[in-house]
Amino acid sequence: MFRFLLRRLILVIPALLGLTLLMFLLVRVVPADPAIILAGDNATTEQIEGIRRSLGLDRPLYEQFFSYVVQVAQGDFGTSMFSNRPIGSDIALRLPATMELLLVSLIFSSFVGAVFGVIAAVRRNKLPDYLIRLLSFSGLALASFWVAIMLQIFFAMQLRWLPLRGRLPATMDAPPHFTGFYLIDSLAAGQFGTFWQALRYLILPAITLSLIGVASIARYTRASMLENLRHDFVDYERAVGYPDRRIIVPYVLRNSLITPVAQMGLLFGSLIAGAVAIEAVFDWPGLGSYLVNAIIASDFNAILSVTLVIGIIYAFINILVDLVHGLIDPRVAQFD
Repeated sequence: MFRFLLRRLILVIPALLGLTLLMFLLVRVVPADPAIILAGDNATTEQIEGIRRSLGLDRPLYEQFFSYVVQVAQGDFGTSMFSNRPIGSDIALRLPATMELLLVSLIFSSFVGAVFGVIAAVRRNKLPDYLIRLLSFSGLALASFWVAIMLQIFFAMQLRWLPLRGRLPATMDAPPHFTGFYLIDSLAAGQFGTFWQALRYLILPAITLSLIGVASIARYTRASMLENLRHDFVDYERAVGYPDRRIIVPYVLRNSLITPVAQMGLLFGSLIAGAVAIEAVFDWPGLGSYLVNAIIASDFNAILSVTLVIGIIYAFINILVDLVHGLIDPRVAQFD
């Protein structure tokens, strides 16, 4: 298992270098020139060239890229071109909000999707199966930002059960910082009122973000369950009198979770992509909304840094998924 983990960690390095190079080239071919934007409409050519020199944009691309990689390797993401704040500080401030949203969505989608998949497989070609399959197709087909707006209109504006946007009420202070996760920090501080409000504000964006995950996990779990239910050992155990609940949960379900767990890494990538739109709709103060603002402002340093951080998170989540996959099915780690 150690060699399995070490190999995964080594493979992360070229993947992150490739991601950094790709994003570096993409932001450099964008027509917008940050030096011109920073200088303003009335700037002279000399002023624009001075800003370009101060930002290092007058150097060859390979020198800029090498300098950026060395800088990031030292833990320095640079300074925002427009806010003049350290980008690392901005990311550290917003990352917990995004991770809390992503992890709650991942846990919700994994649990609900697995339950739906089991029900659909056990009740194959019956009403529950048809309803769950319809929900799966709908979750994959509907645009997440449209679903977010519909949920806001119905639950926040019509029924007034849940808040419209934000992370906490404007009149409520954030809990003492411990992890940056409001749910955990409020419980650790004994602020149960803050916990309840943080949970209420989290429900709509988390459910919206997890719809694709619920649909994907339900489909993979159903397909894997149906495959395992056809095995000879299931027929044998039924023949000797074992009830279905003693067959499905300890035997069939465990074997059926291998495929859904293997898909969780891809699912997490989908959640990260969806979080950009969801955070913008719900005014969630995370990396997604920060990235949107950086793109609008052509803040290339912030775009590169946020993309790299997201890539690092995605890579290590995939390593964690591979470890869980190896624990469920030791053959993966043995023959990898």
